[in-house]
Amino acid sequence: MNISSSNPSSYKYEDYRETADWLLSHTEQRPKIAIICGSGLGGLADLLDNKTVFPYKDIPHFPNSTVQGHVSQLVFGELQGKQCVCMQGRFHFYEGYDIAMVTYPVRVFFLLGVETLIITNAAGGLNPNFKVGDIMLIKDHINMPGFAGHNPLCGHNDERFGVRFPCMSDAYDKDLSSLAKETAEEQGCSSFIQQGVYCMLAGPTFETIAECRALQKLGADAVGMSTVPEVVVARHCGLRVFGLSLITNKVVTDYNSQEKANHDEVLETTGMRTQDLQRMHHQQYLQTATTLVISAGI
Repeated sequence: MNISSSNPSSYKYEDYRETADWLLSHTEQRPKIAIICGSGLGGLADLLDNKTVFPYKDIPHFPNSTVQGHVSQLVFGELQGKQCVCMQGRFHFYEGYDIAMVTYPVRVFFLLGVETLIITNAAGGLNPNFKVGDIMLIKDHINMPGFAGHNPLCGHNDERFGVRFPCMSDAYDKDLSSLAKETAEEQGCSSFIQQGVYCMLAGPTFETIAECRALQKLGADAVGMSTVPEVVVARHCGLRVFGLSLITNKVVTDYNSQEKANHDEVLETTGMRTQDLQRMHHQQYLQTATTLVISAGI
């Protein structure tokens, strides 16, 4: 689909259905868990066994990711007997995609039968107590594009996906976060596990010092350029959501500082922490299987 011709009402239910049916006809796997990988975190898909890989360019209506650190493919597979689907490469406003295209895969996941969305991102640390390499469990978010009217639920509401006015005060599942904390302790990862509020800006520029200071005053602990639109659509569809931010850099709040944020630093940090994220995810799935009653396979 041509990016420039897309608008929030350009996708109809039949489009999502066509994509879902195409995928279902090309794989026998029926995932209950979907994972969206952030910058440099696509290696999480390597955990899956019995993989079936679909390049985005081959999937009807799917856009392509153009960002370094994002592979453009959908990976179906199994983890300890549980069927999952993993996005290696997500979509962003700054690539030229509108909000309908950014969130398109989430409704496809819903139609595939997915019940839980696990979403990861690379983020800048606003909280002065956070260190580079920390993993933040997202407890809430601040939707800056939403403040400006860029909400993926604007326009006609299709009741087949969800209600007109969905609640967002429970966007991130508390039970899954509690299980993640327990898992982190069991795995010896608790020293770099944080919890906090994620703020989304549209990008692609990193934040100014004044912007970082303002976001801190608003109560944000980390800032990035993704995640929130997908979470909004997931909750609209009734999916449970668990979010992780990998703190890849500390934001600059001092005018005398010589530090500068850059994407290469983000990718370097994600490479160092991917193994820890993988270990945590692996145990997270095992722990949540009982709670979610999703084919534990243990």
